[in-house]
Amino acid sequence: MIVEHFLKWVDTARVNERAAAAGALARAFIQNELPFEDRCAAEAALTLLLDDPSSKVRLAIAEALSMSRHAPLQIISALAADQPEVAALVLVRSPLLTDGDLIEHVATGSGATQRLIAGRPSVSMAVSAAIAEIGEAEACVALVANTGADIASLSFRRMAERHGDLAHVREALIADARLPSDCRHMLLVKVGEALKRSPLVAALMGSVRADRVMRDACIKASLTLIEGTRPGEYAALIEHLRLRGDLTCGFLIRIIAHGKVDFFGVTLVALTGQAESRVRTLLAGGNDVALSALFRGAGLAAVTHPVILRALKVWREVANGKRTAGAQEVSWLMLKEIGGPSVSGDLAGLVKSIHLEALRENARGHALAIAAA
Repeated sequence: MIVEHFLKWVDTARVNERAAAAGALARAFIQNELPFEDRCAAEAALTLLLDDPSSKVRLAIAEALSMSRHAPLQIISALAADQPEVAALVLVRSPLLTDGDLIEHVATGSGATQRLIAGRPSVSMAVSAAIAEIGEAEACVALVANTGADIASLSFRRMAERHGDLAHVREALIADARLPSDCRHMLLVKVGEALKRSPLVAALMGSVRADRVMRDACIKASLTLIEGTRPGEYAALIEHLRLRGDLTCGFLIRIIAHGKVDFFGVTLVALTGQAESRVRTLLAGGNDVALSALFRGAGLAAVTHPVILRALKVWREVANGKRTAGAQEVSWLMLKEIGGPSVSGDLAGLVKSIHLEALRENARGHALAIAAA
């Protein structure tokens, strides 16, 4: 009877009165305050009110029902497809919307709808994947900022591929500790490419020098990236570098000069197909002949073997506590292995550049330490 009187009254009531009454009826429904017959009538009335010309009425219903598991599903579904201010409450809050429902709204909704879904308190891996694959940039930023979102490595990769050229997306992705190392490298490369395309950089340096400077900067950034990468992610990062063509002989010489022996070992596993245990054993104590055979299998030119072996022997002594050394000392010994700084050639030039970079880095660190004292 209460609902019957409500339906007769609602046709002549003002908007604010209808909205207040609709909200009260929705709250009574989810709180089980009505007898069974009145609950059925209330559900019918609320369904009818979805056609109310005023969004205030539908908003009042959405506010009352959006967080309830007992709300009528057809009403929640209709409200989720309503105009933005009404749909927002349901899209963000409703526990009744399944992953399938949310993915459909991601696919068919506006960027605002995608952002709302990305900001839900809990976002499943499947919904995150949909946003990563087809969501607008702002939705991806909202997803990454949401600590309640379960995001797969592949989804991070797709966001980096699709929107990594945008500075605010790169910033959000790089700030996320969950971002896989290969995605971090991809974004570092995109930063370098963006700088290289800058008219100011081109005017100051020229295109050829800018290309070389940015390439060197990406290599240095890759070394820093390795330091912050978990060993379990080495294989993914190595595959990414290999596919990009960055896993060069020069890069491998650089990482061994800087003592990244574990990463160097995983790289050799990827390049040779040898068992990880065998490669680890050879790096830890293998003789020069066996190691040279391993290097050949990885495609490293014979001329590079002596400098790599020299560096490896020093790092073994460091690991065994027999010596204290860093990249500066190791690169100098590598340079001496091929005849010293006066020797010319590509390999000598590479090792010399590594040594000079280590000298500059150590000098910079020393100066900062003095300034901070």
